[in-house]
Amino acid sequence: MAEHHQAFPPADGMPAGPRRLAAVATITIGLAMAVLSNSMTNLALPYIAADLAITAESSIWIVNAYQIALMVMLLPVAALGDIVGYRTVYRWGLVVFSVASIGCVFAPSLSWLIAARTLQGLGGAAIMAIQPALVRAIYPRAALGRGLGFNTTVVATSLAAGPSLGAALLAITSWPILFAVYIPLGLLAFLLSGRFLPITTHEQRPFDWPSAALSGATFGLLIFGIDGAGHGHALPVIAAELTAAALFGTLFVRRQRRLAHPMMPVDMFTRPIFSLSISASTCTFTAQGLAFVSLPFFFHTVLGRDAAATGLLLTAWPLALAGTAPIAGRLADRHHAGLLGTIGLSCMASGLILLALLPADPSAANIVWRLVLCGMGFGIFAAPNNRLMMNAVPRDRSGSAGGIIASARTLGQTMGAAMVALVFGLFDFSGGGAAAASLAALWLAAGFAVTALILSSLRLRH
Repeated sequence: MAEHHQAFPPADGMPAGPRRLAAVATITIGLAMAVLSNSMTNLALPYIAADLAITAESSIWIVNAYQIALMVMLLPVAALGDIVGYRTVYRWGLVVFSVASIGCVFAPSLSWLIAARTLQGLGGAAIMAIQPALVRAIYPRAALGRGLGFNTTVVATSLAAGPSLGAALLAITSWPILFAVYIPLGLLAFLLSGRFLPITTHEQRPFDWPSAALSGATFGLLIFGIDGAGHGHALPVIAAELTAAALFGTLFVRRQRRLAHPMMPVDMFTRPIFSLSISASTCTFTAQGLAFVSLPFFFHTVLGRDAAATGLLLTAWPLALAGTAPIAGRLADRHHAGLLGTIGLSCMASGLILLALLPADPSAANIVWRLVLCGMGFGIFAAPNNRLMMNAVPRDRSGSAGGIIASARTLGQTMGAAMVALVFGLFDFSGGGAAAASLAALWLAAGFAVTALILSSLRLRH
């Protein structure tokens, strides 16, 4: 599936029409698969643990394996896209993801399932890291914000639908169905991608294996250290992991500065508009991760809502995000991302603060409008922010820029989830401190949202 030096589409995207719509449908299927892979799997962990006769703690690795593989491979596969073409990497990602899904369906043991999920994470990295570059190749510059806004909508809708869809499938049959659904979807997307995705020009240079190894070691150890801090691992082990991550990260950055074609375009970070945007993105996803993990406990344990009511309440955030992101994307094609980001993050931070200030026995409506405010705020920020970052780099480095964007998202979400676990441990969640722990996590989320707001507002100077 190697690509040759063909310059289709032209520099300003594909012309409007059925072919562009088919290309958008193709990348939408892959993105939905990659997002649903974790949101549906989380729901199935108790069933998988019972079926494979493993502990609940061990079953967490079914999720962690995917997340770690995804994080480790985002930058390398994004850089590979700049070399061999975005369509090629995307199609191979679909193949790997689908083959791994077959392995998950027939997994006879935990070790087998973890191996298959790791492989699925590699495929997911190829799909997600290339998304922004493919959007940039499909849409003209004047409509790039609209395309990225639609991508944000797909992510939000998949997050919202994941638990409900997973529950519906589990009501019909056993947990392997949650992985089997990706096989026909992956095949469909693969066939469509060969016909409709644009062939882009790419760079003639070898793949930088040392940079890939240093990047993988940096992010892998960083994720292990963050996760270990959240789950009470031994302090010397956590310190060693984070120190090693810092060492490998330093070597990685030094190597990138010496290369004519770096895997991570570190020179982009010298531009204030780019560094402020990527920092705001990381803080925003950390706030979202903190909220998404802590709110189910808050609603169920503190407010006494049952599982069904909790699930319905939680859908308000992603649904509001999904409704707002396309509008924000269109606005981003005409207005400064710093202004839109400041408005959006003001809404998100206010919503999180208001959630932390909920009365003792709030009505469902009183909860929902706060969640909607958070979701709308996030939606107003996300697409304009991604558009600004993609336009800050040359077209031939779109893959690397997309990898950085995806890495910021994954790192932020991982840090948010780990911080919830850390906060719950500090407040003795199991010993009656559920209310204090949940509120502390929400206030911490609000703090990250305010930090993102400050960073975003600084972009108005540039």
